[in-house]
Amino acid sequence: MLTDTEEKFTGKMKNENDLLADMPVSGAFFGLAIPAVAAQLINILYNLVDKMFIGHIPGVGKQALAGVGVTAPVILAISAFAALVSMGGAPKASIFMGKGDDEQAEKVMGSCTWLLIVLSVTLTGIMLGFGKSILLLFGASNDTITYATDYMNIYCLGTLFTQLTLGLNAFITAQGKTLVSMCNVAVGAVTNIILDAVFMNGIGMGVKGAALATVISQGISAGFVIHYLITSESTLHLRFRNIRFDGPLIRSCILLGTSPALMQLTENMVAISFNTSLQKYGGDMAVASMSILNSVMQFVMLLLPGLVQGAQPLLSYNLGAGNISRVKKTFRILLICCVSGSFLSWLICMTCPGAVASVFTSDAALITYTDKSMRVYLAMLFLYGIQVACQYSFVALDQASKAIFLTVWRKIILLIPLIFILPHFMPDAVMGVYLAEPVADTIAVCTTAPMFYFYYRKLK
Repeated sequence: MLTDTEEKFTGKMKNENDLLADMPVSGAFFGLAIPAVAAQLINILYNLVDKMFIGHIPGVGKQALAGVGVTAPVILAISAFAALVSMGGAPKASIFMGKGDDEQAEKVMGSCTWLLIVLSVTLTGIMLGFGKSILLLFGASNDTITYATDYMNIYCLGTLFTQLTLGLNAFITAQGKTLVSMCNVAVGAVTNIILDAVFMNGIGMGVKGAALATVISQGISAGFVIHYLITSESTLHLRFRNIRFDGPLIRSCILLGTSPALMQLTENMVAISFNTSLQKYGGDMAVASMSILNSVMQFVMLLLPGLVQGAQPLLSYNLGAGNISRVKKTFRILLICCVSGSFLSWLICMTCPGAVASVFTSDAALITYTDKSMRVYLAMLFLYGIQVACQYSFVALDQASKAIFLTVWRKIILLIPLIFILPHFMPDAVMGVYLAEPVADTIAVCTTAPMFYFYYRKLK
């Protein structure tokens, strides 16, 4: 016979699993996806607020903003390492939960925590030892290197907090607790805004104040994440005995997380390729237009990854539980939502590109230029929802090799070479550079969709 405490705990577990296993798929999906999309929005605001405060530093705002901008590839790389662990470990944990093996799911989380700590120490050591050289390699100049190093030397001290927040929050999402995950992100974002005002406007610490505010806010977020995972509110518990090296578990998580990590890491390669080629053929105007187009894509990627994060616990949990009909229903809803979102974004950009560009600049010449480039660069955006839904579903369904292949195929094999090849075959070389994106998207979708279709048909 169960004690009162055991009955209460068992009832709580049942209610949590009801969402993933029994609740109507559409209700469960939107209940998970809406907070996940909101968390993506909060993350973007997190970065924008820092830039707003830095850009308004009296006298040196422009140089300071440029200096901090140089640190973006390094920060993206740190996030990518967190994704390597979390985006592989979280689906694995959900699958074990679906099988009813919560103990093994907790071991996955513990091993991933160990790896996050090791990566944090390693990355911090690298940045403290070679940070200036790395920043110069990424484009810092004599005018901006001081601001870049001032920011990065403080920011890298909080690498552990960043890794634990991004890495372990995914395990809360894996339990179907996307609202809790969103709140953990929101706590850090609100703290960061307040501390930015205090350290930069109140104390006058400049970019050092922005970095310190980020470190403290990430530390607070990490504290909230860890606190939740060690309390009875969490289905999975972070136990000290599980925080250790487990070779087979870590290898399987890294393999599964390689695709989303590569997607983040290769963003730098793609951005450098576009900017280099556009500078050669179109100069500063073309590069500035590309900056606007990247901002538009950032908002598109606010929606689609949020939808995917909402679907991941449902897909992984029910795969582990052997409830394939529920897996298929979840994917169908995800696909419809992703395609609808990408189509709506495409429609807006095609019908009023000038209005979209004017959100990011008031320069009339740049708006006119972007009016044309946007129609080319985003010409096949309506297909992108298929790519995102299928590729991330491969990750959620433990199909690591397929997900890795699709990432390498689209970005490294297709997009980057096309950026440099197409200008030689187009009357307008600049538009040839922009055309690389829709051509790569079309070929990628024509590869991804059949791959997923055949996998989907075999699911039993």
